[in-house]
Amino acid sequence: MELEQSAESAALSKMENMRPSPPRRHWLRKLHRQRHIQIMALLGIAWIILFNYVPMYGIIIAFKDYRIIRTIAEAPWVGLEHFKAFFEDDNFVNVMKNTLGISLIKLIIGFPLPIIFALFLNEIRSLRYKKAIQTISYLPHFLSWVVLGGILTTWLADVGIINNILLALNLIKEPISYLAEPDYFWGIIITSDIWKELGWSAIIYLAAISSVSPDLYEAATIDGAGRFQKMWYVTLPSIKGTISILFILAVSGVLNSNFDQILVLRNALNESASNVIDIYVYQTGMLSGRFSYSTAVGLFKSVIALILLLIANSVTKKLNNTSLF
Repeated sequence: MELEQSAESAALSKMENMRPSPPRRHWLRKLHRQRHIQIMALLGIAWIILFNYVPMYGIIIAFKDYRIIRTIAEAPWVGLEHFKAFFEDDNFVNVMKNTLGISLIKLIIGFPLPIIFALFLNEIRSLRYKKAIQTISYLPHFLSWVVLGGILTTWLADVGIINNILLALNLIKEPISYLAEPDYFWGIIITSDIWKELGWSAIIYLAAISSVSPDLYEAATIDGAGRFQKMWYVTLPSIKGTISILFILAVSGVLNSNFDQILVLRNALNESASNVIDIYVYQTGMLSGRFSYSTAVGLFKSVIALILLLIANSVTKKLNNTSLF
């Protein structure tokens, strides 16, 4: 009898030990095991809050008449006065035309080129040539626009290499000051931006292509598909999710015209073609001291970017069921 009771108590204690621990205790143990990773994550969250969310308090000066001699709290409220002033400004049409013109052309031409480049680069069978081309293509990405701007200024000068080549080929009769002509500015900005970022942007697509199952290519080969048919019917559909996400981000950044690039290459002679929103905010805010006005212009740009992000996300979600959120 005593043996039976002892066996029964042992079985009960074993069953109690096998019961799952309370969710809270399990969560605390898991948190303790991952304490080093959690600390790293908390540091990142703290950095984001400190440098991305805390400064957002300054946005309210877009609705105030702020002066540097007083605090933000002391500045009087003016409502939407600065936004109205921007819409009525003589530079509004020119600024929006340059911003949208440069950005939309970059989106139309610059967005598909890395995809095409990645597709063709993936078809190179020689690993040596593939690595060489990839290295050469993304090397300009690591150079700042200060360096590249100096190079482009030298190349596009009256005695630069571009004019020398065109004169040698009898394509022009006299040297052209490209950076002094507003008609050439958009082309220079778009071409140089593609040259700098083409290889680097293609890395994401190459990574996506590398995850495509080889069985799909083998099946396409059995069906008699050529290289271009494999690109169109196998590779592109397999990476459409990556393309959609990057397209959403590109659309949301339409009003970003690459401030560093334009600031380096612009001058008084091409100002009519180089005056974009970012440059306008810099001039009115930092150079003219109109902090409230420039904040209002920047806030207007951010609101439009958010609207474009939501529209692009909604469209891509309906077309191929891929979205950011």
